[in-house]
Amino acid sequence: MNVNSAQFAASSDLDLVHASKKGDVAAFEQLVKRYDRRLLRISHTVTRNREDSEDAVQEALFKAFQNLAEFREDSQFSTWLIRITVNQSLMKLRKQRTHKPVSLDEDFQADGDVLSLDVPDHAPNPEQLCWASELRAILVRTLEELRPILRTVFVLRDVEGLTIEQTAQVLNLSQAAVKARLWRVRIQLRDRLNRYFDDRTTSAPAELASASRVTKKIIGLFAECLRDSIPRSYSASVAR
Repeated sequence: MNVNSAQFAASSDLDLVHASKKGDVAAFEQLVKRYDRRLLRISHTVTRNREDSEDAVQEALFKAFQNLAEFREDSQFSTWLIRITVNQSLMKLRKQRTHKPVSLDEDFQADGDVLSLDVPDHAPNPEQLCWASELRAILVRTLEELRPILRTVFVLRDVEGLTIEQTAQVLNLSQAAVKARLWRVRIQLRDRLNRYFDDRTTSAPAELASASRVTKKIIGLFAECLRDSIPRSYSASVAR
């Protein structure tokens, strides 16, 4: 690692953005190293296609580099970058489904903003060890069956750890809408897991609270698995 790389590694995102705005490509490359794997996970959530995800991330990084002057610094740089990535990924998804117009929100707008149930604004506290592969497979299948907006909300909030406010900024939704969608995803995951456990044992009513805590832990472990699912060898480059 050269002196500049070592210096950049310890710099904040905002310092790197300022240097990048002055034409320092090495500073932007450091930002790429910080976020490329994370962006690929998020993009794959939308496109469900590895090649499209890689292309979307490359395009998003290039677009971000070209439009750094438009970043007003009133939000975190990572939030701004993730929003560009989600938009590029959605464009890839539209091309996949040329026979059907695709909106990230699809037909969820009608009831998406009216749920009044509160969603606790805290991410799971995942352990380092992944749960059994059978449970992970169940959760993966459940996510794949969800609409893109629901998958994306879950990954941004519960996997990538964005706040409700940041998730709303990325998706251009109200915080209430994000909470409503997050609640719906968690309910579907919980119901799928409950069916899994019901096939193996019958829980008494008094045990339901404990079962809910177990479900939260499993979802947390699943989130940890997803964060580790992108090979560390992957690296995006704005010059490619």
